[in-house]
Amino acid sequence: MEDEEGRVLLGLRHPDSAYAGRTWHFLAGHCEREPAVGCLVREAHEEAGLVIDPSDAQYAHAVHLLDGPGAPPRMQLVFRVRRWQGTPEVREPDKCLAWQWWWPERLPEPIVPYTRAAIDGIRAGRPYTELGW
Repeated sequence: MEDEEGRVLLGLRHPDSAYAGRTWHFLAGHCEREPAVGCLVREAHEEAGLVIDPSDAQYAHAVHLLDGPGAPPRMQLVFRVRRWQGTPEVREPDKCLAWQWWWPERLPEPIVPYTRAAIDGIRAGRPYTELGW
């Protein structure tokens, strides 16, 4: 999610979250037998109350990563969305404490490493990053 000023939307993960507690992360989720853009549309609504038209999602970056020793490899697809309906709100307080807009050159810490890698890659014009290999 990128607003008209070029800031990106990040959520502060709940400390007890199963993944990356107490870190900043962009809207994300697991596909549930659905296309990747459909997952983005669903997760944005579930997590932040935002309504996205699938045609407004543009592929921006992929991160192929290993999160740690013994972890299975994962592929994170990142889409840029510049148009939506609604204002970000916390709709899953057990997963996210707050939503906030950040300038890409001044991202908060701590941040999920692949979130930073994707944002940095997008800013540099790279479509792909490998992380943790």
